[in-house]
Amino acid sequence: METRFHSFQLTCPYYTSGILREKKMNDKNSISVTVKFFANLRQYGPQKTGLELSEGNTVKFILEKFKIPKEEKNLIILINGRPHQKASSILENGDILAIFPKIAGG
Repeated sequence: METRFHSFQLTCPYYTSGILREKKMNDKNSISVTVKFFANLRQYGPQKTGLELSEGNTVKFILEKFKIPKEEKNLIILINGRPHQKASSILENGDILAIFPKIAGG
């Protein structure tokens, strides 16, 4: 019996310095990004994690990957310390994506 894998399905999770990383096997066009969750968003993912992704992935892909509900509309998204309003922002190799909930006070 022969088992076949598609490269987009085959991933290999591993830890480095306490950070969970995912390496896509057989994917030559991959990028490394760091994702940081803050405040109550840590219920969806670890405080900090590194990921290996295919080129062209967006912030929206990360939000879906960690199953952040669409109800969490009021997010502050920073890529490399700069604010981004669009979930369609494309991630690049070495990017640091920080996701914060909007906080109101008075």
